[in-house]
Amino acid sequence: MKKLNVIITGATGMVGEGVLYECLHHPDVEKILVINRNPCGYTHPKLTEIIHTDLSDISTLGGRIQGFNACYFCLGVTSLGKKEDEYTRLTYTLTQNFASNLASLNPDMTFCYISGAGTDSSEKGRTMWARVKGKTENDLMKLPFKQVYNFRPAGIKPFLPLKPSQTFYKTYKYLGWLFPIMKAINSDFVIELRDLAQGMINASLIGYSKNIVEVKDIKVLAKAQAD
Repeated sequence: MKKLNVIITGATGMVGEGVLYECLHHPDVEKILVINRNPCGYTHPKLTEIIHTDLSDISTLGGRIQGFNACYFCLGVTSLGKKEDEYTRLTYTLTQNFASNLASLNPDMTFCYISGAGTDSSEKGRTMWARVKGKTENDLMKLPFKQVYNFRPAGIKPFLPLKPSQTFYKTYKYLGWLFPIMKAINSDFVIELRDLAQGMINASLIGYSKNIVEVKDIKVLAKAQAD
């Protein structure tokens, strides 16, 4: 079985922490490097952490980011209150710069990007965030990685205790009761965070037939097994 040496960014957010937790407990993940602006709060024999304030430029990290075969990019910001140029800089530009540096050093890498349901692959729609995410996805797939998978979750149900510092905390604290209702109305809207994390790991281990991974695909990947 293939073994994974993984880079994770965004590990202080809800999605990134869930992905990190699953990687720490997965037998086929041998080594994990977290690149964050702030400490992730975890210690483990598999885990190394680099605190790096400017994630749009990781070129100075050199050989420390070489020799990895998977990256789980879980960093993201809300578009609320942001103009398109600011959101583009924090979403498209930062992600492309980060990924470009990794691609140049790790040609055998599978890059998994947390995007979002409703992302606009045409880059021409009326919704600003969806256009920006669409361009981000499209240009990631042009980089010389072994493979790129753009994950598009919708409602995400956490399985770890939420930290009050996390943006998602206040929303989930008061609206968490809605998840069972949303799942009953449309099961393709809600995804378990553990399934999302497992789907990303499985995409790196055994691959998938689609580069755009919607909620239905995430659920399939979460249960996939190597032949």
